[in-house]
Amino acid sequence: MIPNPLLQKLGFSNSDKVVIIHTDDIGMCHASVQAFRDLWEFGTITSGAVMVPCPWFPATAEMCRANPEMDMGVHSTLNAEWENYRWGPVSTRDQLSGLMDEKGYFHQWNEAVYQNAKPEAVEIEINLQVERALAAGIDVSHIDSHMGSIMNPLFIQTYIKSAASRLLPNMLPRASATGMEMMGISAKELQIYAPIMQHLESQGIPMLDGLFAMPLEHADDHIGVAKKILSELPVGISHFILHPSIDSPELRAICPDWQARTANFNAFMSDELKHFIKNSGIKLIGYRQIRSTMRN
Repeated sequence: MIPNPLLQKLGFSNSDKVVIIHTDDIGMCHASVQAFRDLWEFGTITSGAVMVPCPWFPATAEMCRANPEMDMGVHSTLNAEWENYRWGPVSTRDQLSGLMDEKGYFHQWNEAVYQNAKPEAVEIEINLQVERALAAGIDVSHIDSHMGSIMNPLFIQTYIKSAASRLLPNMLPRASATGMEMMGISAKELQIYAPIMQHLESQGIPMLDGLFAMPLEHADDHIGVAKKILSELPVGISHFILHPSIDSPELRAICPDWQARTANFNAFMSDELKHFIKNSGIKLIGYRQIRSTMRN
């Protein structure tokens, strides 16, 4: 495999294993905001992404203003997946946009987004989410994707342009990356995407060699799971996702998978995992370092 050209731009060798330890869904609920704060201070995460349409976005922005060193991106959001806790677009209340279900919330699942959302409405919505984050005082480090919905061929151009036009990196895998299925990219779609990804990389767009995630299906031995994933990272740059939350009545009421989310948090708040990461030989970065390569 051809070494990732981003490695040397970041000051690493072509044989280094580099990882962004990334927290998703920040601002979805209060428990996610507190978890990010605690983990950032503890030193086992390097980045996160905020859901601008969600109720705890203002609190996330306040946290970032008070801690300007925090590495926070925009978790581009087109879905509201929970049954009893929903949110909608920030750009419109027009049903003709296709962004909303019959109750005025984002569609729950990706397929409904693909079938209904107009690409031009998605473009307006995602760009406004980024602008709201910037206006709220967040030094946006990157743009990634909630539930992979914007990675659909209908919308991926918006995803790439919303970041590139602001000299921000996306969470974007190389054509040879491990973990494509996490982005919702099928083998058939990969055949379409591969030449696009190769062209983007040739233009200097930062790309990733691996996409990995902590489980949300169970809460068993998350320290052991994290160690296994980290010990098996490929050479290159990987994006390692967790969904940490502190335990709270709000979280339990929202998320059927709340135990896994708190297990994510507890694992990365453990001295055992912190010491493992320190002694593993992997290199930790956030998206700000990648953003700097685009702006220098």
